[in-house]
Amino acid sequence: MRISLLLLIAALFIAPAFAQQGSHNSDGDTLIAKSRAVYDALKRKDVAGIRSLIADDFRIVSSEGKLHERGELLGTAQEGAVRDINFYNPQVIQIDSGAAIVTYNLIITMPEGDDLLAPRYQKISDLWVRLGSEWRLKFEQATPLRPID
Repeated sequence: MRISLLLLIAALFIAPAFAQQGSHNSDGDTLIAKSRAVYDALKRKDVAGIRSLIADDFRIVSSEGKLHERGELLGTAQEGAVRDINFYNPQVIQIDSGAAIVTYNLIITMPEGDDLLAPRYQKISDLWVRLGSEWRLKFEQATPLRPID
């Protein structure tokens, strides 16, 4: 009887944790898809698509280490600088119900001659925040990946 009571008590504590984890996985899948959609929109020169995904106060620290504002990302989309991307190894860190970080690797192809400004291999971290019922990209950090010396 005592073991049954302990199992019941344990189940009461464990079940909510699994239910909460399930909702995070759903948000995680959504946010991974949204992070991928930003780069797909860049490739297609879809400024409206990017505008619908990013926050009004969006900032990015790009791979050259400089801080850029929302308008600069929209300008990059309009120019069509991104030719191809390979988005892989995404992971989600749920901060709370209104914020999450998505990290992933990116292989990016941009016009010839831009390798110094846009390294081909990058590690990206996206900060997504919930604004009302929608998720918006608020901040992104791009870190160039290089071979180990």
